Amino acid sequence: MNTYLPPATQPVRAVVWAIHLVLPLLGLWLLLADPGGINVRWQHNPSHFWMILVVAGINVVLGLMISEAARKREDARLFLVSMVFLSSAGFFFLHGLATPRIILGAPSLGFDIGQQVGLTMAAVFAFASAFPLGERQARSVLAAQGLIRSLLLGIMVVWGITSLVPGLTPLSSPPETLPIPWFGWFSVPGLVLFVSAAIMMFLLHRRRRSAILVSLLTAYALLAEAMVAGMSQLNWHLSWWEWHILLTLAFVFVAYSAYLQFRREGSSAGLFDSVALSATVVRIQAQYEQALEELVEHVRKGTKLPAVRLAGRFQLTEGQAAVLDRAGEALASERELSERLAALVDVGTQTRVRLAESDLLTSALERVRRAYGDVRIGLVADGKVSIGSREYVFSGTTPIRRDGLITYPLTVKGHLAGALEVPLGRTAQDEALASTLASQLSISLENARLYAELDTLFRQYMSPDVANRLLADPGQAALGGELRELTALFADLKGFTTFSERVTPGEIVEMLNRYHTAAVPCILDNGGTIVQFVGDALLALFNAPATQADHALAACRAALAMQDAAMEVAADGWPTFRVGINTGMALVGNIGSPELRGFNAMGDAVNVAARLESMAEPGTVVIGSTTLAQLGDDVSATPLGALRLKGKAQEVEAYVLTALPRIIRS
Repeated sequence: MNTYLPPATQPVRAVVWAIHLVLPLLGLWLLLADPGGINVRWQHNPSHFWMILVVAGINVVLGLMISEAARKREDARLFLVSMVFLSSAGFFFLHGLATPRIILGAPSLGFDIGQQVGLTMAAVFAFASAFPLGERQARSVLAAQGLIRSLLLGIMVVWGITSLVPGLTPLSSPPETLPIPWFGWFSVPGLVLFVSAAIMMFLLHRRRRSAILVSLLTAYALLAEAMVAGMSQLNWHLSWWEWHILLTLAFVFVAYSAYLQFRREGSSAGLFDSVALSATVVRIQAQYEQALEELVEHVRKGTKLPAVRLAGRFQLTEGQAAVLDRAGEALASERELSERLAALVDVGTQTRVRLAESDLLTSALERVRRAYGDVRIGLVADGKVSIGSREYVFSGTTPIRRDGLITYPLTVKGHLAGALEVPLGRTAQDEALASTLASQLSISLENARLYAELDTLFRQYMSPDVANRLLADPGQAALGGELRELTALFADLKGFTTFSERVTPGEIVEMLNRYHTAAVPCILDNGGTIVQFVGDALLALFNAPATQADHALAACRAALAMQDAAMEVAADGWPTFRVGINTGMALVGNIGSPELRGFNAMGDAVNVAARLESMAEPGTVVIGSTTLAQLGDDVSATPLGALRLKGKAQEVEAYVLTALPRIIRS
């Protein structure tokens, strides 16, 4: 069966193969039925002798080849298969020597039964070889292989002496009767073992398609048929010659399959690998993969010696070694290309918000050097670009080639920012990849500096929450808003107007910066978003834009922390913070015009917070009833009663907050 044929042809080949196995049995039946006396007697002793010797020689060669493969692969199944051929060869040879008028002058019992005995022993090895051996059983077989060979050789020596020395034993004497009544039953165990081995080998072939497995399966089936044909014991008749022919075909078929595979592969190293145990096949595949990896690695380094060493290890021809070299070069080139493309992707993904420029370049160089070799980067300093002792002056974007290096300019917004030095490539593709790397590094460098500018400019002019949302989703900068519950915190400095009338503008700025420097972290650390600074006043929102579960509690903690921080920076005669807090629904979003807009909140809840702040005494925090309702029981607050606030028709209940859980004011 040709395993390289298209799948559609496989069933046809299987039918042809089955017919070939059935025909010998039909022929045997026809000969034994003997219609018209066709099962004629033909005795030609020299033909029998030389046919036996030739087939025995083929068996010895196959047995030794498979035995050597078993030794190299350390595989128990291959060893057992080799014993099938060697045991058959030994007894086949002894059967040939017992041919009448070669050594013995007359037929002998050993001549009649010797080959059936040998086939029965071979059947034991065949069954064991097809049996799915576990790891422990395989180790046991390999450990006992020397003993098994010795026992087989001893049995064959004893059989040869007892069947070939005239008059020594009944085996060297003519049988008393022919056919021997019990001999047919003696062949049944061997027949059963060969059939079982053929079935198990067929199941193995279904999992692992191989021409050698098919040939062994066929050989086991033909040997089973040979045992059936040998039961007739009609010596020198055509039916008797048939089992000799079946034996010959069984072993020649394996030899021919091995020859075809050798012609196809050009090497004998892996002829019988498909027969080996699954663990051996996995180990062989791992060895080939390791060998190919080793070859690729050395080819990348420019050496070709490993191919020669691998050729010796796997018994490759000179032509195969050359093909392996070319395959290694192709794989190395493909792997190098993949590695460089992966490095380009990694450099692009390493550009992140808030990643410092130095960190970006360090991580990029570490990744790129694994793919491109000794890559170096130099940035512009004092209007010059230097890498080590080499100074570069570029003419536009044209790279500079010298000293085995190619150097590309790195640009930021069209201006020279540095240089990338890469080992000169072997091909135009290498240079194209290096040029792409320079472009990617320029983009990464420009992004890193842009993000640094955002940190300096953008983030310092608005709350981090608002900045992060806009960076992640620029669409949120659109005009509009949404209604949501929030807690608004207003704070200003009581007495700021009076203070500003008697000091210089510089002192006013210094005072405001010190207060806000102390107050702002208190708000941000509690998850608040500062949306306005108006002179001495500020507005902070909680639960907008970032969602907060306990926004009222967070706002009150921020307010108490602000008062503590303000007390630490207050100087003689400086104003004092007062804070108002209220919770309720408000419209939150971007307010302004297409040209200029800002994030803010509008609604009654925000207005009430502003009015409560104006009613607060210096150094206190005044909260509305809606805020107090969300703080829980463990809160210290002094009621101010119902207050009439500007712009409110109804009075508002207000409280002076003095303490919160785990935050006690001194």
